[in-house]
Amino acid sequence: MSYSSINIPLLLLSLKLSLFIISLQIQTCDASNFITLPLKIQTLSQNSLSPNKLTFQHNVTLTVSLTVGTPPQKVTMVLDTGSELSWLHCKKLPNLNFIFNPHLSSSYTPTPCTSPICTTQTRDLTNPPSCDANKLCHVIVSYADSSSMEGNLAIETFSIGASLQSKLIFGCMDTDTSSGDEDSKTTGLIGMNLGTLSFSNQLKLPKFSYCISGKDSTGVLVLGDGPGLGSSLHYTPLIKKTTRLPYFNRVAYTVQLEGIKVGEKWLTIPKSVFLPDHSGAGQTMIDSGTQFTFLLGSVYTALKNEFALQTKNILKPLGDPKFVFQGTMDMCFRVPVGSGLPALPAVTMVFDGAEMRVAGEKLLYKVSEAAKGNDWVYCFTFGNSDLLGIQAFLIGHHHQQNLWMEYDLVNSRIGFADTNCNLASQRLGLVS
Repeated sequence: MSYSSINIPLLLLSLKLSLFIISLQIQTCDASNFITLPLKIQTLSQNSLSPNKLTFQHNVTLTVSLTVGTPPQKVTMVLDTGSELSWLHCKKLPNLNFIFNPHLSSSYTPTPCTSPICTTQTRDLTNPPSCDANKLCHVIVSYADSSSMEGNLAIETFSIGASLQSKLIFGCMDTDTSSGDEDSKTTGLIGMNLGTLSFSNQLKLPKFSYCISGKDSTGVLVLGDGPGLGSSLHYTPLIKKTTRLPYFNRVAYTVQLEGIKVGEKWLTIPKSVFLPDHSGAGQTMIDSGTQFTFLLGSVYTALKNEFALQTKNILKPLGDPKFVFQGTMDMCFRVPVGSGLPALPAVTMVFDGAEMRVAGEKLLYKVSEAAKGNDWVYCFTFGNSDLLGIQAFLIGHHHQQNLWMEYDLVNSRIGFADTNCNLASQRLGLVS
């Protein structure tokens, strides 16, 4: 059974990105085929974080606002291409400022555990559902930062602007083990991966695209088969496996990483290292809900050593072996306050059919909480996935800045191309 509308209009959602949670309020444009959303920035508090080991956090970036229920309640949801199940906080907890109250909605329909939704459509979820004391379908979602959410599956009316309204399956969560400040700023999460219950799958989107600008500039998200960069895009096919493997995420956006260059020098790593092994470990996933890029330990070490070698005369190492940014990034540098970054060798990730070039400020991230005297601390924006606790390569949104990213679901491919996201927003009429 499908719980989506028949015709999916083109939706253009303007975004603004940085290290903040972003909330958006919907405003319908004059044009009938798309919607634009102005932005409001909410800053995350990091007072509770240790300056030399910042806790890994999920979904600290893109959020969209929409309305849910009858009558409609406004909610703010994180857009995450690495997750399947969309969910909302449905119970008031001490760390939550915003929730969806199902008791105030006449269209809220909880899912019984005997429903086919619970017994078959949950097949792609990491944690199998269970039956609670009220005979309702109980689900648990968990994340790499060890946080988890628990609640019940339900069907509810989701509205984006005036042109899109659909009954969608989601998780109405009443338990939250996370301690991050991001949960106090948002109401939930929109899962956009390839899973059966993902937002994109339920809406039967043919494709979606986004362009993430650097720093505090505006960007754009396109839901539907809308305008893009056409022939400028270079595509890499999605890798799919039908067999269940212990460490392979079958519903992630998986591509084939074939090698890495620093400047013009290839890392001397066998191509076999980039291939998933018999257990599925070693897949390469593209994820909008993760900030930085993480590489398997041996590849990370090779990249770190080559980058350090090529920058030894222009960058001063931090010199503090105990400083590990976000618990996974142990190569940091001192840069004098008031001076900019020197010219750095680009790091290019080479895929089957496409390349992603990371250059300039995308290579080093300023850790403002860790200034050392008259120096800023900058850390290399590639981390060790072994320390993160995952057996995979993970490409986060930081390295997707000023790239047009297209998720072509019909043709099972991802396309990207260098572009100026501010200019892209102007061409699409989102900014003047």
